[in-house]
Amino acid sequence: MTKQQLFNNILSKQSFLCVGLDTDIKKIPPHLLKEEDPIFAFNKAIIDATQEYCVAYKPNLAFYESLGAKGQLSLEKTVNYIRSTYPDQFIIADAKRGDIGNTSEMYARAIFDYADYDAVTVAPYMGEDSVTPFLVYPGKWVILLALTSNKGSQDFQLTTDAHGERLFEKVLKKSQEWASDEQMMYVVGATQGKSVEDIRKIVPDHFLLVPGVGAQGGSLEEVAKYGMNAQCGLLVNSSRQIIYADHSENFAEAAAREARKLQEEMATLLLSLRA
Repeated sequence: MTKQQLFNNILSKQSFLCVGLDTDIKKIPPHLLKEEDPIFAFNKAIIDATQEYCVAYKPNLAFYESLGAKGQLSLEKTVNYIRSTYPDQFIIADAKRGDIGNTSEMYARAIFDYADYDAVTVAPYMGEDSVTPFLVYPGKWVILLALTSNKGSQDFQLTTDAHGERLFEKVLKKSQEWASDEQMMYVVGATQGKSVEDIRKIVPDHFLLVPGVGAQGGSLEEVAKYGMNAQCGLLVNSSRQIIYADHSENFAEAAAREARKLQEEMATLLLSLRA
């Protein structure tokens, strides 16, 4: 999917919502445990209920890997279902890969050759040769970790050098030598607030994947204020607030309500692009 196609979907749906499929077998409604594949049954219901309100889905691979081969099969069925039933959806493998070049090449094959994701999250710590294997796939995206929403982001990402430049700023500047805004996005936590404004000064045209809205306390309005650009430039992820909104047999309807609330807020925020 190209940058323009993604923007067109955002305008069409009046939404820049990404639904995080962080599906935990211990948190899904208990009646689903009777299903042959409880994880896929849950995901399918969530996807069907929310697809009209979002432009992207982001399975977090750790939640599926924790279940071994069964979890991997559930994930594969989930990705195939989205791709075949709702082909306009942007699918992100939240894998946070990144290793020496030949290992990254194998990760890239798994994500883009074996599975059919549009994008993968990648850790930049090991540098260019750990990232470039993911960039050889036409039409596919790398979403580089820049400034995350967890407490530990202060340990490294916010540290400064002798000139006052923060480590995440170095990542943003250096990584632009590897790919353009047509192939690279950045992860920026919603809880980082005004730092998003600093990020936009360095990467004015790139899309930002923004987790942390909802259960983690990030503000959608603040993210849009500091992060939105002329092509929206945002994919705002919400996971727990949507998929675990209810634990009864009405869980899918509750998820739809939460997704619709966010979509309606986003539609209002997108009005600024028409001004």
